[in-house]
Amino acid sequence: MDAIENIDLNFDTSFLLIMEAQKRGYDVFYYNPIDLEYDKNILQAWGFFIKVFNQKDTHFKYISKKKELLNLSELDVILIRQDPPFDMNYITSTYLLEQLPPSTVVLNNPISIRNSAEKIYPIQFQKYMPPTIITQNIETIKKFLIENKDIVTKPLYGNGGEGIHRSRIEDLTLQGIDENKNSLDEPIIAQKYIPEIVEGDRRIILIDGDYVGSVARIPQDNNLKANFHAGGKPHKTDLIYRDKEICDALRYDLKKKNLFLVGIDIIGNYLTEINVTSPTGLKQINELNDLKLEKIYWDKLEKKFFNLKKS
Repeated sequence: MDAIENIDLNFDTSFLLIMEAQKRGYDVFYYNPIDLEYDKNILQAWGFFIKVFNQKDTHFKYISKKKELLNLSELDVILIRQDPPFDMNYITSTYLLEQLPPSTVVLNNPISIRNSAEKIYPIQFQKYMPPTIITQNIETIKKFLIENKDIVTKPLYGNGGEGIHRSRIEDLTLQGIDENKNSLDEPIIAQKYIPEIVEGDRRIILIDGDYVGSVARIPQDNNLKANFHAGGKPHKTDLIYRDKEICDALRYDLKKKNLFLVGIDIIGNYLTEINVTSPTGLKQINELNDLKLEKIYWDKLEKKFFNLKKS
């Protein structure tokens, strides 16, 4: 995972998963992605064994006196909780973690993470997507705006709501795009604006393909961005519109790819993202519904991979 000292206990899913693992008697080894390395046919990482505490002033402590080098094949389970952006550093981590033997369970499956880009993966389920293009060509985006009158553009590999812009036909210009160029430096995704965003988007959590909970993220007034990090407010929700149908449509593929913890985003009737890297939202769902999704996570993990009964 990324730097544990910087996590926000109000939102962080990784912390919940660590807390539950600790309750179950796991030894927890923590390393940052930059400390992963391959040497002499061994995949290893520099890091610390830690303990965590559910208190804001001191939420963790190192058990190791100094960074130690650990052979990752000696671990039972590795959780990939590295935040996007999904760049070459991220891709390299997936290549390296893919080398571990089957005796070490790596979740989500690094091959599947790499092959299931969060804004592109939904194309496999395109009947549930809004009108969508992915392009670097600015004329193509202009044509898409003319066809749809009201569109949203966003980076393919960002996170936290960064770089999202809404363009309307009456604005006579594309927001956030330099129209003096012929093409963008990187591809972006553009989708027809979904008016139901004023009701929020719904983060739906699936564990081993099964629906376990959801939360509506309501954007601030006159704001497109519903992400919690962008100021979105959590509201209680259940499966509405086509949510159940979409969850059912995804279930088999998620299980087959071993995408064990997934957060899908739905606005109105439309699937917009399938988050497979480090999905969050568990804490808000827990608080709104008196649940403990981290317990469900480890129960399912232990049963599936280690044939252990629920604790």
